[in-house]
Amino acid sequence: MKRGTSTADRSPLVRVATDVAANGDEQVVTAMRDEADSIPVVRTGPTGATGSEPLVVATREGRTAFFADPKPSTAQNIVDTLEDGAIPADGADAVVEHGSETTTIPIPNTGPLSIGQRSVLGRCGWADPLDPKEWPIVSSERTAETVTDIGLLGRGRGDAAADDPVTDVWETARDADGDPVVVANANETRDEQRADEVLLGGAPIAVLDGIAAVAEYVGADDAVVYLNEEDSHLHRHLREAIDAVAGELPIVPQLVAGPDEYRAGAPTAALEAMEGADRIEPRLQPPSPAEYGLYGRPTVIHTPRTFAQVRRAIRDSDAFDADAADPGTRLITVAGDVADPATIELPSDSSLSVVRDAVELTGSFKMACVGGVLGGITRSLDVAPTAQSLAAAGLGTDGVVELLNDDRCVVADVGERARFASTENSGRCVPGREGTKQLTELLRDVYQGSLEADTIRELGRVMARSSNCQIGAHAPRPVTTAIDEFEPEFHAHADGRCPSGTCTEKL
Repeated sequence: MKRGTSTADRSPLVRVATDVAANGDEQVVTAMRDEADSIPVVRTGPTGATGSEPLVVATREGRTAFFADPKPSTAQNIVDTLEDGAIPADGADAVVEHGSETTTIPIPNTGPLSIGQRSVLGRCGWADPLDPKEWPIVSSERTAETVTDIGLLGRGRGDAAADDPVTDVWETARDADGDPVVVANANETRDEQRADEVLLGGAPIAVLDGIAAVAEYVGADDAVVYLNEEDSHLHRHLREAIDAVAGELPIVPQLVAGPDEYRAGAPTAALEAMEGADRIEPRLQPPSPAEYGLYGRPTVIHTPRTFAQVRRAIRDSDAFDADAADPGTRLITVAGDVADPATIELPSDSSLSVVRDAVELTGSFKMACVGGVLGGITRSLDVAPTAQSLAAAGLGTDGVVELLNDDRCVVADVGERARFASTENSGRCVPGREGTKQLTELLRDVYQGSLEADTIRELGRVMARSSNCQIGAHAPRPVTTAIDEFEPEFHAHADGRCPSGTCTEKL
């Protein structure tokens, strides 16, 4: 299909939804294009449903058939059926009826796509991610002014306004001395955090549009998209997206690659990396990045998730409940002991418990870690996916839910997370550098017959209050929440017994 023709205006049509790095999926795309005489075959970005990709989506006259990970021969048959004038329902995973002018992916009754709602994810897997006609630019006509009364909170650990109102940061940057700059922080090293990658793969122009809108609001002439140096495929994809809309965006970001280190994804550590510092570590605050950021300039740092929410709010502010404590939606990647991870989108009035319907758990559910590698351990997911509810439950807000099965030993699991924190922290502050070591040692002592639960909790309180970096502040959270939920298992280990039977060599 030629660029410049909106896929929303074409029927019949075949879309192939796949991750931008999935080069092996080219076999399916090539097979279909070779077979097609009159049917356009469009490669879209990912949907977030990893286990279904490449996902072939065949549409004709208000009906869409879904085929998860088909063989090239099956894909060719799909094209043949469409060219014969029928919808290829035979062997389809789902067939959905919808309006002929639908602009977002139709929702099947089952599977990851059916969970939650698809707002910022709505066109991921449905629209050509590199076609400007599919993504009307709002930043050239309107700025983020319409977002100021909504109360949108920043999303993700890479956001300098994580769980805080974004407009407070914008106002600070706009009023500070110097020329502002806007940064989209997308440097992620952990496989379980996929939300920003899904957005940048499936809706890069929407994210770029959100960046430009914020830049217009704060008066910035410069913007940066900060990526992991290992994500060369994403770098190329974004370069194509930027080139496609360079003449339409009021601000064209530059791409900067940062180190493949977990600590380099923290907001102020990202600034250090972009400035070329030899040692990547978070900065002492105050001043905040909005006051003194990249090269001393006022800097707004958000994740792609936040910028996508900003654009959505500009396009449809009525979709946001300004009275809600955490307006908008949250992207959640469901990972852990699952057949395939999935990224879904949940409204604030839903429950995290629905994430279990988005994936196939291997084994029986035992617990979940909510909020990334240093999130909180819980038996129950009956909590709203809002910043306030998650924090009140002692859980994290980074947009990851790891479902862990009953083969897991909770003591071993949180021990691994504590060791991760002790090796990945920057070493700049004593609570982060020494506190993570003490935490790891206290967990090792459990295997030697000593459980000092009160000491662990007190250490956790000190680290959370006084650490300069997020790693130091959040490192105790998996341990303390696990003790709250599974204290008998910790006592069993101190008595020389692992209830799950996985720690026999340590006991």
